[in-house]
Amino acid sequence: MPPNGHSIVPREIPQLDRLPRPVYARVESLGSDSWSALHSHPWVQFSYAIQGVLGVHTAEGSYVAPPQRAIWVPAGLQHQVGSNARAEMRSLYIEQSAAPWMPARCQVVEVSPLTRELIRSFTALPSEYAEEGADGRLVQVLLDQLRQAEEVSLSLPLPVDERLRVLCESLQADPADGRDLGYWAARIGVSEKTLSRIFLRETGLSFRAWRQRLRLLHGLAPLENGERVTDVALSCGYESTSAFITAFRQHFGCTPGEFFNV
Repeated sequence: MPPNGHSIVPREIPQLDRLPRPVYARVESLGSDSWSALHSHPWVQFSYAIQGVLGVHTAEGSYVAPPQRAIWVPAGLQHQVGSNARAEMRSLYIEQSAAPWMPARCQVVEVSPLTRELIRSFTALPSEYAEEGADGRLVQVLLDQLRQAEEVSLSLPLPVDERLRVLCESLQADPADGRDLGYWAARIGVSEKTLSRIFLRETGLSFRAWRQRLRLLHGLAPLENGERVTDVALSCGYESTSAFITAFRQHFGCTPGEFFNV
């Protein structure tokens, strides 16, 4: 997710009136804290990185794609795409007519080994590849595989309520912030019970569950970059490595080491 309060490196957005083919590849090497401006386009985007962790930010939430995952972005949706660390992006732009089954909302999905290799092969083709023959068949197989991609829980919903928005942005800027619900309730001028109720209504998660998901998602990029689990745990606000690993396993169903060896 965009680094709140940190300097960012703006990314250029391709100026395309239309796609040269129904499926178009965008290949880009991202530096640390590289994010596009808020924008939209009339085609669907499949944001994927063969190395590093990509993020997509919208008004509804933040979505994170570590290796073997990608993010669907619907056509017409205002969004930002980037990475807080270095990443090798291999994203796809897809005309809606080419795949009418595409999801109508942002979601993170699994990328199978076959899909990963198909994307690698496709991104090596010229932008105006031959739609008949081998190139066209590769595209159709790729679309078939994308259609089967299963959704995974790697998103962080954001509230609409301005009071909660300020709270969430503060925690995004410093996930290790350990101040409790009582502090935030006093800061925005409501009772703990009221804040808890509004938070659940706006995000679908309790305050505690939302903050835990924020911390775990925040830890994915440094983990993928090879940082020690202990250092990542402390930077995310956990008092011990074991507490972080337990929370990680509860949310993702595996340890950090297993997660990145899928």
